[in-house]
Amino acid sequence: MKPENHINLKNVLFVLCSLFILLLFSCSSKEETSKRKRHSSLPQRTYSFYSAELTEPQPFIDEVASEITRLTGVTLDVQVPRADYKDAIELMIASREFPDLIYAKGELSKLVEAKAVIPLDEYIQKYGTNMKKLYGNQIVKLRNSYEDPSIYTVGTFEVHKNNNDVSGNMQLQNAVLRELGFPKINTLDDYADAILAYKKKNPQINGHEVIGFSLLTDSWYWYLTLSNPGNYVIGYPDDGQWIVNQEDFSVIYKFLHPQMSVYYKWLNRLYNDNLLDPESFTQGYDVWLSKMTSGYVLGTTYPHWELTKIRTALIQNGLENRIYAYLPVTAGEDYKDPSLKDYGYSGGWGIAISADCTDPVGAFKFLDWFCSEEAQILVNWGIEGKHYYLDSDGNRTAFKNLENEDITGIGKWIYPFPQAGTGYLDSSGKYLGNSQVESVVSQYTSSEKEALDAYGIQMWTDLFPTSQELGISKHGQVWQYALSKTMSDRLSEADEFVKKCLISMITGKPEDFDSSWNKMQETLVDMKINEVGENISMLIKEKIKLWN
Repeated sequence: MKPENHINLKNVLFVLCSLFILLLFSCSSKEETSKRKRHSSLPQRTYSFYSAELTEPQPFIDEVASEITRLTGVTLDVQVPRADYKDAIELMIASREFPDLIYAKGELSKLVEAKAVIPLDEYIQKYGTNMKKLYGNQIVKLRNSYEDPSIYTVGTFEVHKNNNDVSGNMQLQNAVLRELGFPKINTLDDYADAILAYKKKNPQINGHEVIGFSLLTDSWYWYLTLSNPGNYVIGYPDDGQWIVNQEDFSVIYKFLHPQMSVYYKWLNRLYNDNLLDPESFTQGYDVWLSKMTSGYVLGTTYPHWELTKIRTALIQNGLENRIYAYLPVTAGEDYKDPSLKDYGYSGGWGIAISADCTDPVGAFKFLDWFCSEEAQILVNWGIEGKHYYLDSDGNRTAFKNLENEDITGIGKWIYPFPQAGTGYLDSSGKYLGNSQVESVVSQYTSSEKEALDAYGIQMWTDLFPTSQELGISKHGQVWQYALSKTMSDRLSEADEFVKKCLISMITGKPEDFDSSWNKMQETLVDMKINEVGENISMLIKEKIKLWN
């Protein structure tokens, strides 16, 4: 072969290889571009969305929100209540002006009675592919009532849940446990003795006077720290303001239960022993949160979903030893902490489409998309390659050092939208949630691991009575029931009265407590609050018939 022919052949091969590579790159690029622009042909729509849960603006501009818009064409104009959410619902009804989507918590019945929201049954049949797949036979639990079995909301809360992570009833700093040699903290007396002993040895932390126990009772938060623990410590699970007999489904307003005074008498003792934060009944959320994240509050009682924020802040502030341990504290050894109670799926609260919505089909399709696996992975984990990656076993793993929630939006749009739940298995056989045993254990800090090792356990949940031991609730949870306006108003009246009485009793003289408690109960009887309880008992029985 002549040299010039050899050179020409090499050139031809080079050109052909180059063209092949360019072709592959072009195809790959077009495929990726097509993938990223998927759904771009959908009309761009904005729905106004009212959430009773919000207390501050929540712009739909973070990274997850932007991805939701890219995938669906939908942007949310999130509206913040300008008043207490119950008053805000009343104002909507009075003005006859409603946003497109409404999350009204327990006030749905008012909107139904006012014909302010539309039934969704036909939409589910026609367009609810993802919804029917997610809820399966549990979709019946979205029904409104036995008398009106229509579905008005797409359910909030987890359809499939696991209980690998729990906050328990009481929380106490790991530093306290370590200082005292990791004692068993099972009862209210054990807990009080621990904070008293630690405070005597350590009157100050980082220049701040130590607070033994601090509560947040401002606005609706009082239900979390003042109301609910009262029934938890005597072994009753979370049915809102009610205690339900699982045998005959009789219901009583919980503050008429003979043992409910135990927690409040204990708080009265803490207050008079200078162990209870004197600002517990006056401080707002921001003040309380600042104290908790500064590390000088030894203990509190609060749900897990808020404590994770406090935990992260303590670590960032270099206060890892001040992270809170989660403890099954009850009034005595005869009671069982109900933290791991399996309530099943209760339906109840959810997002409704208003009668004013000009595009109800589009709004429903958006809610149905939220039931898809694609949506659930996005709101829980973010964007693949940007917020998380798949390891060699196909497990989702979050990148470290991500920006905060306000920028990424991870976790921000889970509630109050449809939730598959932490126990949901996706199409690859992986759990959706980040709270499986291995994941929870891997996130423990050295101070947490030291405490767990000292107690001979792997996770905090190992201290608690198991879900199997506690049994499954036959009726779900009463606080998720939609009550009539009359029932809701009477309950609100009783709750406001009780809250004032409890604060007065806790901050009063110990010798006055019993008489004050008895007087409160007498007034509640006169208010006939248990007539509402009788109606709820009928609701429970109707609900069980409806579900079956």
